[in-house]
Amino acid sequence: MQVQPYLFLDGRAEEAMAFYRRVLGAEVTTLMRFRDAPDPPPPGAVAPGSEDKVMHAEMRIGETVVMLSDGRCGGQPAFQGVSLALSVADAAEADRIFAALADGGQVQMPIGATFFSPRFGMVADRFGLSWMVIAAPVG
Repeated sequence: MQVQPYLFLDGRAEEAMAFYRRVLGAEVTTLMRFRDAPDPPPPGAVAPGSEDKVMHAEMRIGETVVMLSDGRCGGQPAFQGVSLALSVADAAEADRIFAALADGGQVQMPIGATFFSPRFGMVADRFGLSWMVIAAPVG
């Protein structure tokens, strides 16, 4: 059994994939657009003119596969009650990734030393997706 995150970017998946490639080194391994489906989506399922939007994609971030879609293509992704935890090797990498995710986003808890990690912070990126960035403990 495996649990994988599936992100609905509401029309911003292409932009998100480019951002995560740059910031996290994500590799897009699967990309299907609505126009690639053998049948069109049911009426009202997606915004008109969404043929080139992402119906389904998969990207590898480190050892994890994250799935994503443009969903209904309304342009306002909403992520509530969930965060992705991103574990990195050291404090320098945590600082770099946290700053990159915060660019255009909102810091929820500034990154810093805690009793459980040399670096931990929480940030919502430019798409509204919350991340918890944590560096591996030293020693």
